[in-house]
Amino acid sequence: MAIQNWSDEITVVELSDDPQFTEDLDGLMDSVESNPTDVVLNFAAVGFINSSNVAKLLRIRKVMLAVDRRLVLCDVNAQVWGIFLVTGLDKIFEFTSDVAIALASLQMEMAADEDGEEAEEAE
Repeated sequence: MAIQNWSDEITVVELSDDPQFTEDLDGLMDSVESNPTDVVLNFAAVGFINSSNVAKLLRIRKVMLAVDRRLVLCDVNAQVWGIFLVTGLDKIFEFTSDVAIALASLQMEMAADEDGEEAEEAE
C-alpha cells in the first residue's frame, strides 16, 4: 500500500489487489486511529473485494465518522462497484470517479468549513 500524506488533513491510499488489499486496510486502520485525517481510497488496482474486506471498510468508516473525518472511495471498477451496489453500500460510502475529484471535493468542504467558522467568529 502506498500511503501519501497529501496534506496535513488528507491522506491518499493507493490500494493493491488481494492478498495485499487486506493488509492495506489493516495498515489504514492503524493510521486512522493514530492520526485521523480525511482519506481517499484509490481502488484503481483492486479487481475484487470479499466480505471480510467489506467488513473492514465498514469498520474504517465507523472510526472515520467517530472522529468527524471523511472517507472517499474512487476509481472503483465495474466488478467492485457491483459488490457495493448489491450490498447497498453504494448509499453508505462516498464515491468519486478519480483521485483528483476526491481531493477537490475534500478541499472545497474544508474551505467552506473555514469560511463558516470565520463568519461565526465575526458575529
